[in-house]
Amino acid sequence: LSCLDNIDISLRPSLWVFALILARQLTMQMMQNPQILAALQERLDGLVGSPSGYMESLPKVVKRRVNALKNLQVKCAHIEAKFYEEVHELERKYAALYQPLFDKRSEIVRAAYEPTDEECEWKQDEEEELTVSKQEEMKEKAKVEEEKKDEEKEDPKGIPEFWLTVFKNVDLLSEMLQEHDEPILKHLQDIKVKFSDAGQPMSFTLEFHFEPNDFFTNTVLTKTYKMRSEPDESDPFSFDGPEIMGCTGCTIDWNKGKNITLKTIKKKQKHKGRGTTRTVTKTVPNDSFFNFFSPPEAADFEIGHFIRERIVPRAVLYFTGEAIEDDDDDVSERHTSSEGEEEADEENDPDYEPKVRVQTSTDAPYSRLILRSLLCLLVGLHNFCRLYISMVI
Repeated sequence: LSCLDNIDISLRPSLWVFALILARQLTMQMMQNPQILAALQERLDGLVGSPSGYMESLPKVVKRRVNALKNLQVKCAHIEAKFYEEVHELERKYAALYQPLFDKRSEIVRAAYEPTDEECEWKQDEEEELTVSKQEEMKEKAKVEEEKKDEEKEDPKGIPEFWLTVFKNVDLLSEMLQEHDEPILKHLQDIKVKFSDAGQPMSFTLEFHFEPNDFFTNTVLTKTYKMRSEPDESDPFSFDGPEIMGCTGCTIDWNKGKNITLKTIKKKQKHKGRGTTRTVTKTVPNDSFFNFFSPPEAADFEIGHFIRERIVPRAVLYFTGEAIEDDDDDVSERHTSSEGEEEADEENDPDYEPKVRVQTSTDAPYSRLILRSLLCLLVGLHNFCRLYISMVI
């Protein structure tokens, strides 16, 4: 490896070019060979968490001080865990204050309460306000249309299909919906979040309240998420706030012939000896939103968190679509701000100078380290080629 220090600096870019070309060709070959991919993945898994070599190069006295900093970091992680525990207690406290408002929302949705004229008044934004004459014209038109509707059918109760519409408007939830789920979700009257009691392990439960229906006898379906807010002793630096450790669904008491999470298929089987054919009926799992209440998959944690944090508190805005527009705007603003940050610095600051890193004599060891790493890469690629050729032959 010491020979790299004597390599002419003008030849070093050629080594990079050669490595990139070779890596590209090998990548194309690997993508077509699952055995190679599996062998490479196994090797890479063994490298996860491996040190870069820099720490090993530090003097022993410096390593001791770094260990002291790491011990301080562990203490910071435990303080952060206490912070999140107190946040959870605040959530419990304010959930009790929100609940009467959510209960009234539920009463309006299911027609248990008719809001007053004063409660139904809503002031539009200035951009949305129309001229007085235009408003009068629209009111007249709306009145005529309402009279026609009253003649054609009875006045609808509450807000029909409120939660079904919310689910359809949110991509994360609409992807779970199947056509056969919709008649059932029309009977969904409310979704509530219940937090664990004080002193109990951190958790929350989603409660889906249904009116009586022909599909199942349950009035409430539940999904409980168990959380942990403490650093893992084996890996304390990975702590980044509370995490969902697992969840428990519930049993749905389906009425006979109404279980949409299962389907019956008919398959023809041919007898090898006789040559006769018979039809076999088999029950298999069926895609459905209601699999949400069965044993979970990894993606289920994200869904449960989203329902708790966004859907339940802001349901009406997802019903109207306004929350979806806000979510899109937030994503767009974050993307724009990150891209335009450097441009803004250049435009607003007359003394702005691009960040250019000038190599100094102190960088020489790092340059040699990069070159040594490159040589190791080339040696590895060479051995990989030999392995690949031996497998092909």
